[in-house]
Amino acid sequence: MDAIRLQETERMPRRGAERERTPLWREALGAFLRRERLAQERILADVARDADVSTQYLSEIERGRKEPSSEILAAVTEALGLTLLDVAAGVAAELTGREAQTSPRPLVVLDLTARGGWPAHHETSAPVAGSIHDVALVA
Repeated sequence: MDAIRLQETERMPRRGAERERTPLWREALGAFLRRERLAQERILADVARDADVSTQYLSEIERGRKEPSSEILAAVTEALGLTLLDVAAGVAAELTGREAQTSPRPLVVLDLTARGGWPAHHETSAPVAGSIHDVALVA
């Protein structure tokens, strides 16, 4: 009987046991936007003015308290000189605990002239898990 109880406690976390909370999208987004703003050495009021949002609202977005609409996110992204792809990659990096990839992405080349089955696959550099690759087709 004790062995069964031991197995159950090993599989099932206790009610009071702390589990690591999964971060919310708005928290990772806010952290990324703040990190980018600070990397550009810009103040909150400057970016808020360029994005045509209030300083208070941008502050709440950066702190992960507000989830911006797509229009507001586009305005803030543009004010920071970023693209939506930059933001998506940066938030993914926040969620996985990695730094956003700032070096050029690897170029994947699919050689369609290869004989003997599937096209040959060449990369100009080592792939990064979860990264987006530019693809060049060679025919």
